[in-house]
Amino acid sequence: MQRFLDLTLSGVSQGAIYAAFALALVLIWRSTRVVNFAQGSMAMFTTYLALLAVDAGWPYAAALVLALGTGLVLGAVIERVVMRPVENGPEINPVIVTLGIFIALQALASLLFSAQYRSFPAPFGLSGLQVGGVNVAVTPYGLFVIGAVAVTLLALVALFRFTDLGLRLRASAFDGEVARLLGVPVGRMLTLGWALAAVVGSLSGLLIAGGSLVWPAYMDGLIVFGFVAAVLGGLESPGGAVVGGLVLGIALSYVSGYLGSELAGMAALVVLVAVLLVRPAGLFGRTTVRRV
Repeated sequence: MQRFLDLTLSGVSQGAIYAAFALALVLIWRSTRVVNFAQGSMAMFTTYLALLAVDAGWPYAAALVLALGTGLVLGAVIERVVMRPVENGPEINPVIVTLGIFIALQALASLLFSAQYRSFPAPFGLSGLQVGGVNVAVTPYGLFVIGAVAVTLLALVALFRFTDLGLRLRASAFDGEVARLLGVPVGRMLTLGWALAAVVGSLSGLLIAGGSLVWPAYMDGLIVFGFVAAVLGGLESPGGAVVGGLVLGIALSYVSGYLGSELAGMAALVVLVAVLLVRPAGLFGRTTVRRV
């Protein structure tokens, strides 16, 4: 029973990190209708900047603000300079461009920061908490991760459901021409969507880096599991992204604990296929029916 509880709590902590990355994917999809394969490398790049700040003596909170602010600027610049020229072309073009950005940022990080493994400090303890004299698999840093994801989820739900800005972001993504006729500055909304998604992605990069090692490709595994979590929940739903991340994290924790960590990747594929067979649009997605 203790082992089951430990695996569950560990899965929740890891699933919260998957959920953070999935939220970034959901945000950019709802804001721009683009699947951004460069999200992980963008987060990696801003995490390195935060690491440089920590090494220079900055407190963790200041380094966090630096990473999120840099992510905001980086997302806006990429949309304006790189993505804007291909937005009106075939739908596959932006996807291919994001793959190119992914490769370019990893190469640039290797040149600027080297490809060596470096330790990223955690702002809170990494030792399990004592509950009733029993050591459980929840750390103060794990609670920080869960809290950060919860705050991000609430902010995104509030943005898209209760603000005019969220409505404009969605309108620009669904039909730019109609949105322009209604007076929505579509170009600015697309830039803002990329910038906000990069902020959430930067947060996920910092969360997974805390207390572990970073290198230019350290986000690659998270990219795969984050995409699985986003698709599980449905790319339209921030809440679905969090549920998908938690479901995936707990499932992989059970598989790793009882069957072996080498089966984690296969387990993620099985979970994804099983859910999509029952709910093709994801757990919280909506299937669009078109009359012909």
